[in-house]
Amino acid sequence: MLKLLGWAVLIIIVIVAGTLIIFRTPDTDPAEMRAKYGGSPSQYVDLGGGLTVHLRDTGPRDAPVLVLIHGSNASLHTWEPWAERLGNRYRVIRFDLPGHGLTGANPTHRYATTDFVDVVERLRAKLGLTRFALVGNSMGGGFAWHYALAHPGRVAALILVDSVGQPEPGSQTPPLAFRIARMPVIRNLATVVTPRSLIADGLPQAYANPKLADDKAIDLYWELLRYPGNREATIERFATPSDPATPALLKRLRMPVLILWGAQDHLIPVSSAQWLHANIPGSKLIVYPNTGHIPMEERADQSAADVRAFLQGANPAN
Repeated sequence: MLKLLGWAVLIIIVIVAGTLIIFRTPDTDPAEMRAKYGGSPSQYVDLGGGLTVHLRDTGPRDAPVLVLIHGSNASLHTWEPWAERLGNRYRVIRFDLPGHGLTGANPTHRYATTDFVDVVERLRAKLGLTRFALVGNSMGGGFAWHYALAHPGRVAALILVDSVGQPEPGSQTPPLAFRIARMPVIRNLATVVTPRSLIADGLPQAYANPKLADDKAIDLYWELLRYPGNREATIERFATPSDPATPALLKRLRMPVLILWGAQDHLIPVSSAQWLHANIPGSKLIVYPNTGHIPMEERADQSAADVRAFLQGANPAN
C-alpha cells in the first residue's frame, strides 16, 4: 500500500512538473517593461529598505496636490485619464503600489493594510507634501480611508472610487484570476503559470462596456503582473487578512468625502457605495449609469469634472 502511495505521489509530481514546463509563463524583463511602461514622466523614488517606487508627479508644483492610489493588480496607468484632465489645475501624483506595476515586490514581503498606509506616508514625507487630497480606487480606496484615519491632518479631502470597505458586501462572483489567487496549491502554480487568457477572461468584467478591455489593456495588466516579484506578491497579499470598515471607524472621517461609483460594478456592488455614504458623515455620493468598477477610465470626462467641482468646494491645499 505504501509503495502504491509512493508511486501515486511520484506520478503527481511528474504531472505537475510537466505542466510547469509546458505552460510556464516567465517573468517579463524589467528593462523592457521600464522602457515600455515607465518612460517620461515616470521617476523611481527610493523609499529606503530596498523599496523603490515607480511614480509620476505632474502638474504645477505650486498647485493643490492630488495623490491617487490604484486598485488590486492595477497600476498608476489607470489614473492617466484623470492626470490628463486635472493636471492643468492640480499637481497629480500617482504611483505603483508594492507588488504592482514597475515598483515590484516589497522587500519585507508584508502586504497588510498598515504596510500600504506606511508606504503612502513614507512617500508623502519623501516628496515633502503637507496636505493633499487623497483618492483611492477599489483596494486603493481601502488604503486611502485607512490613511485618512491614521493621518487626518494630512488629508484635506478624501475621494473613494468603487472602494473596498463594507464587510461582506455580497458582490457577484469574482473574476477567475481573483478566485485562483485564493486557491491553495493552484494559487502557487499561478506564480509560474499565468496565461494571457487569465487576464483576457477577467479584465472585461471590470467595465460595463467589456470592449474597453482591448488588447492593449490586457497586455498592460498581463505584462506588469509578470514583472519580477509581482505574482508572488499577489499571492502573499491575497493570503493577508482583510481589514474592513466599521460604522464607528468611518464616523471618524471628518474631512470632505466624495464617493464615486459605477452602477454596473460587478466586483463591488453599488450597495457598498450606499453603505459607505450612510456611515461617513457629510459624504457626497455620485453613481454613474452604464459604468463598471473603474469610472476614471470608463467615465473619464464626467468623473474628472465631478472631482474638480468637489475639490473646488473642499479647497484642498498643498
